[in-house]
Amino acid sequence: MSLTLHFHPLSSFCWKALIALYENDTPFTPNMVNLGDEAERAALLKLWPIGKFPVLRDDARNQTVPESSIIIEYLDRYYPGPTRFIPAEADLAWQTRLSERFYDLYVHLSVQKMVDDRLRPEAQKDPRGVEEARARIQLCYGMIEHEMGIKTWAMGEAFSIADCAASPALFYADKVVPIGDARPKLAAYLDRLMARSAFARVLKEAEPYFKLFPQ
Repeated sequence: MSLTLHFHPLSSFCWKALIALYENDTPFTPNMVNLGDEAERAALLKLWPIGKFPVLRDDARNQTVPESSIIIEYLDRYYPGPTRFIPAEADLAWQTRLSERFYDLYVHLSVQKMVDDRLRPEAQKDPRGVEEARARIQLCYGMIEHEMGIKTWAMGEAFSIADCAASPALFYADKVVPIGDARPKLAAYLDRLMARSAFARVLKEAEPYFKLFPQ
């Protein structure tokens, strides 16, 4: 098999790439990486010296592709399927990329800030940073609630790279800043994402590892 994805099933950014692969039933070999294992970590660093996953290796094209957004763009170009993640129309393409960046940079990274703080020793916690992250998530919730009034997916009726980004971002955001009843359109969007077969598969595979998520 040409494609190998180096990943961890609890990693939210790995979920984003997995959703894209499962969405189009793209054949690939999954390689779960345990960063606590010296040999596995060394193998990942050899592929991508930054040492973060996901990393996609394409032996057929002799390409190593890191970063979830770039992986999805790569798949869209070289291994396309029925779902096209970035629209061909120029204006819709940049708007879709902006939506994807919104979920990654403002929702996803804010969630990671809060989760990382839970793992820190008490003396190293950053309560101000956590509150800033919480406020940013709430701001994003309001924006998404407004945007999802007449949409099925992030960009309308077509599932895209923006929804690949929104799926893990909103799933984990709801764990640290519950959406609740005040954002019904946002809550319904998350329900649709979780019911999408590609994301449902990712969640099912991640279930054995949920106990590692800091509550």
